[in-house]
Amino acid sequence: EDPRPDFRLSRESFVVLLNLLNQDRRHGWGATIETLVFLFWLASGTSYRVVSRVFGMPRSTVHDIVHRVTEDVVAILHQVIHLPKTPEEMEVVSPFMKAVGAIDGCHIRIKAPSGPDGQCYRNRKLFPSIILQAVCDHQGRFIDTYVGWPGSVHDSRVLRHSPLYRQSAYPPPGHFILADGGYPCLQHPLPLITPYKRVVQ
Repeated sequence: EDPRPDFRLSRESFVVLLNLLNQDRRHGWGATIETLVFLFWLASGTSYRVVSRVFGMPRSTVHDIVHRVTEDVVAILHQVIHLPKTPEEMEVVSPFMKAVGAIDGCHIRIKAPSGPDGQCYRNRKLFPSIILQAVCDHQGRFIDTYVGWPGSVHDSRVLRHSPLYRQSAYPPPGHFILADGGYPCLQHPLPLITPYKRVVQ
């Protein structure tokens, strides 16, 4: 049976993730089950209570597993998501010669923090979120991520505060990143190409 509807990963990708996490669980439910619990929770966006029913384990165990596997994933993040380092990694796809990635932001739904700052997390669609800015290559692989700004913040502001923008380490000279109309068209410090506002005659 195809695991993608429930876990958002193919069987092959799941095996790769398990090997990367290299979890040596001498206690608990074992690496395979714990990773499946984590992926189901992440893919479904549901509560710990629902996940505990699906997997037949206590809600507190689901909480512990999600936090433990999250830490494991964060520990390997830079092995998997990194800017291209070689010319082969920067190969481009026609018709976008010299394009070495595409950038966009997405909203990750959260439970809004209590207090006066809670409203800052409400995005334009009126649900609370944090923003994930990501750059993908031509094969849809993540090569850079930046996450954590409140949902009410505009994509261009998130960009200006990101390490990608501030460190000016990517892309290499003569190359650019594609962006949608939510971003400014830039040359420096980060070359971005956005859609033309008017048709050129």
